[in-house]
Amino acid sequence: MSVLYQIYAEATHRWVHSLLLFGALFIAAALPVAFHTTGSAAKRETSRLMRDLGYNVRILPKDAELSSYWAQGFADGALPEEAVQRFKTADDLSYNHLLAMLAGRVEFRGASVLLTGLTAEVAPQTKKKGSMIFEVEPGTVHLGHAVAKGATAGEEIELSGLKLTVAAVLSEAGTIDDTRAWVHLSDAQKILAMPAVVNEIQALECYCADPGVDNLERLREELETIVPEGQVLRMDAAAEVREKQRRLSEEYFELLLPWILAACAGVVALLTAINVRERRAEIGILRALGHGSGRIASLFLLKAAGFGIDAALFGFAAGSWLALEFGPAVFPVTAGKIVVEWSLFSYALIGLPLFAAFSALPSTLAAVFQDPAETLREEGP
Repeated sequence: MSVLYQIYAEATHRWVHSLLLFGALFIAAALPVAFHTTGSAAKRETSRLMRDLGYNVRILPKDAELSSYWAQGFADGALPEEAVQRFKTADDLSYNHLLAMLAGRVEFRGASVLLTGLTAEVAPQTKKKGSMIFEVEPGTVHLGHAVAKGATAGEEIELSGLKLTVAAVLSEAGTIDDTRAWVHLSDAQKILAMPAVVNEIQALECYCADPGVDNLERLREELETIVPEGQVLRMDAAAEVREKQRRLSEEYFELLLPWILAACAGVVALLTAINVRERRAEIGILRALGHGSGRIASLFLLKAAGFGIDAALFGFAAGSWLALEFGPAVFPVTAGKIVVEWSLFSYALIGLPLFAAFSALPSTLAAVFQDPAETLREEGP
């Protein structure tokens, strides 16, 4: 009788044991596949939500007084407008989504307005992504909620002698942005009579996974080589929330997976031990008939590996279905990017049989080294 046929006959005879073994390995495949597939979506979702917290780095002129900056809402001094363009060609930076701005106070309908000129975002050549903020066309203005003063979209207004068309009245934000009038950088330079300069560059700090790195010191070292005319402010609260949340989204799967696999390995080991105990007489007879340790070991290891292959096939399909079916409800922002991770299929198909055989190994060794004479004596009349 061949080993494979003997395994098949024993598996169908002890079908409850076989079903439990398959179930444990099925879970060991399905849950990691589901978690990993949705985990990719979780990282994207977290990244998007954390990005929406806004810019967390300010690059100001080196001679700007910080107390004045916080009091009046804009920095004294100036940086050359072309400074932000230097980031385009820089590699391996901790900055992204760089936005050059020029801000100053002007009067509009009897109120002090924080005029803010901006251009399109700039990104290092290896980190180009979608813009975090709306773009303002030359000749138009986006009015904050608190300074609109009855102005409506499409209306023509005048700011310090420059006629502009209201592109939008922004909804209430509850921040200083409610007092802003957003215009194109070139229009702000005309109104404030400050050609070819900016007084602030806002940026998003890129994620650093090394908790031992001083992020602010790293940012300042990079800035010194790119914009020596500037100084860096880091919004620590927003930056730390973003960093902690990203680490949490990356680490939860790593923390959960070992417990799942350990539990499944324990079940496989236990079931194999029970199977060895139930087949003590069979093992003794095989030994008496002259079959060696290789034959005995193959009965248990090949069985576990065979069930591992079947469980990998069905578990991958089930885990992918779970992610595709329920993932969009959990991660609606990036729902369209939840796809079958085919790279996991090869890992499951190779890794799970090895995992099953390794889990069954201790009990298999016990079967190999048991004394056949003692076994037959125990099982005899």
